[in-house]
Amino acid sequence: MFNNAEKYTKLIKDEAARLGFMSCGISKAEFLEDEAPRLEKWLHENRNGEMSYMENHFDKRLDPTLLVPDAKSVVSLLLNYYPHEVQQDNSYKLSKYAYGRDYHFVIKDKLKNLLHFIQEEIGEVGGRAFVDSAPVLDKAWAAKSGLGWIGKNSNLLSKKTGSFFFIAELIIDLDLEYDTPVTDHCGTCTACLDACPTDAIYEPYKVDGSKCISYYTIELKDSIPSSERGKFEDWMFGCDICQDVCPWNRFSKPHNEPLFDPHPDLLQMTKHDWEEITRETFNEIFRKSAVKRTKYQGLKRNINFLD
Repeated sequence: MFNNAEKYTKLIKDEAARLGFMSCGISKAEFLEDEAPRLEKWLHENRNGEMSYMENHFDKRLDPTLLVPDAKSVVSLLLNYYPHEVQQDNSYKLSKYAYGRDYHFVIKDKLKNLLHFIQEEIGEVGGRAFVDSAPVLDKAWAAKSGLGWIGKNSNLLSKKTGSFFFIAELIIDLDLEYDTPVTDHCGTCTACLDACPTDAIYEPYKVDGSKCISYYTIELKDSIPSSERGKFEDWMFGCDICQDVCPWNRFSKPHNEPLFDPHPDLLQMTKHDWEEITRETFNEIFRKSAVKRTKYQGLKRNINFLD
């Protein structure tokens, strides 16, 4: 069995690389014992704000065998989204992850191909693909499988590639060789805590989701509290501040996924263009983008808040 596990692990990792994933790590599908009290406390303190869905399926978030019967392995994958060029200085800003095609669709297709490959090459393997769309603690699994450590800004950080990547998983009922976690390399650095304008990173390694600019500009459906006015530093959709200041992101390299390239007009837009944006332009630029989540009215609300 050991030889098979070794052989299958290599097969899967090689195919993941061929599909364009930046890294692939594998961990044993078991109850996330360390995460349980942390998640419970975070929810109890209402750090999720209006993201009530975070309270659902508590057990499933911690136990992969409740998502995939007889699950043996969690295959964690990273996909780079760091752009070739960023928006100009006189523009309202959106998170780099939202420049191109909605990542849910791009990654789901790759995961389906990977699962299909596993079933073709290895035989009857049951499993499910997850991309930020089900109760799976992506960062915890990625850290457990050695793809990086959870940094003080609560993002997964890698010494080689920084943190501008998506995390996804395949949970499968196949025994594989398991990777081991890496050590924390944040050291004494507090760049992310010092830079966060809303104090969402209230302690090292702890983020109040209900205070994050990403939460206000994407998740919050009501009006943004006036107490936050003047703090957003021109972010109209999401926020990259705690990643931009992270020293490890000096190692970020541009992605090689054409679907993540922005609409040609996006990088040329000025603040004035954003303030005047019509529904038609919004639909054209963000036709297949994650920005559609906030809708035209939501983006207008955010821009008006920044004026």
